[in-house]
Amino acid sequence: MDYLAFLRRLHADLSPRRYLEIGVRWGQSLGVARCPALGIDPDFRIDQELHTEVHLFRTTSDEYFSRPDPLAPMGGEPFDLTFIDGMHLFEFALRDFINAERHSKPGGAVVFDDVLPRTVAEASRVPSTSAWTGDVYPMVAVLRRYRPDIVMIPVDTQPTGLLLLAGLDPASTVLSDHYADIMAEFRHADPQPVPDELLRRTFVQPPARVLDSGLLTLLADAPPDADPASLSTALKELAAERLGRVFAPAGERA
Repeated sequence: MDYLAFLRRLHADLSPRRYLEIGVRWGQSLGVARCPALGIDPDFRIDQELHTEVHLFRTTSDEYFSRPDPLAPMGGEPFDLTFIDGMHLFEFALRDFINAERHSKPGGAVVFDDVLPRTVAEASRVPSTSAWTGDVYPMVAVLRRYRPDIVMIPVDTQPTGLLLLAGLDPASTVLSDHYADIMAEFRHADPQPVPDELLRRTFVQPPARVLDSGLLTLLADAPPDADPASLSTALKELAAERLGRVFAPAGERA
């Protein structure tokens, strides 16, 4: 399944009321949204038809989230769904997730693009191939280590995979507190040490299986004030029952 087709199902099944997109470019994924949306990209060149109220900001995500009230365009309300496809470098990807989670509701979801490079060259920090994922892939290992509370599901979409994250905790400061340590351990010079399990997509889930698992229904039905810990537990139990082996903390399997 193409990644845009998966995103369409996410929007349809989750029925988000507010959508965030980091990395807009041509507007293909932004065109999927049917709810009020906020798009951030310093160099967007939209050539697609958009179908909803969209607030576009021609700036970097770091600059945008340094503003006094990043949620102002959404009336102060948090995001239900975020798609991260911004700068394909690890440090940017990590900061984008920290900011997205902080401004999401507990029952929200975050989706990363380009987490499953097909070759080591494709994962280089310096682009050297026609298709470029950059070194976004360490997000998998970082979340395994530091955020085992998050349900993390790699999805076998084309061309370079998606990572679906649920069970968010907007109050968590774990990643920002350990930012320097994470950078020291997980940011590497080229050539990138991409784990074999990612290159081979060992634990990747078929898109249709994820969409039909019931996880999206559980998320969609979660109240705005859902307790993050309780919701995470419910999502993990359902994921273990419906999806079996998905990414879990190192040494464990859900």
